Amino acid sequence: MDGMSSSAAPAPATPGTTSLDPAVAARLSRNADGLLPAVAQQYDTGEVLMMGWMDDEALHRTLTTGRCTYWSRSRKEYWVKGDTSGHVQHVKSVALDCDGDTLLVRVDQVGAACHTGERTCFDADVLLAEADAPGPAQGR
Repeated sequence: MDGMSSSAAPAPATPGTTSLDPAVAARLSRNADGLLPAVAQQYDTGEVLMMGWMDDEALHRTLTTGRCTYWSRSRKEYWVKGDTSGHVQHVKSVALDCDGDTLLVRVDQVGAACHTGERTCFDADVLLAEADAPGPAQGR
């Protein structure tokens, strides 16, 4: 043991306990951990950059600061994209999908979006390339 008391690990904010506009909070459909996936997309090219998790507080911070704030499930803390790497995401718009369970954050990405140093988190592991994609059904 490290000598610290055994208290509960930090957790995402409980809905209704943050400064997020209650009208916005009421529209969110969160997972069991109180989180929503937030897809970051380059605002001018449409390039999908990454996916992170947001709770009500992270969304509030994102909407009010103009910088993407995410909830780290591994570190159990908030992180502002670019605070340590310099690879900042300047928020241009935030949209909620039709089911209220996913956010689309359109950003102006400075530098790499992925923690690996790649521009996007979707460059390295392509499961199906456009050239290999099945075509429309024939003979219908």
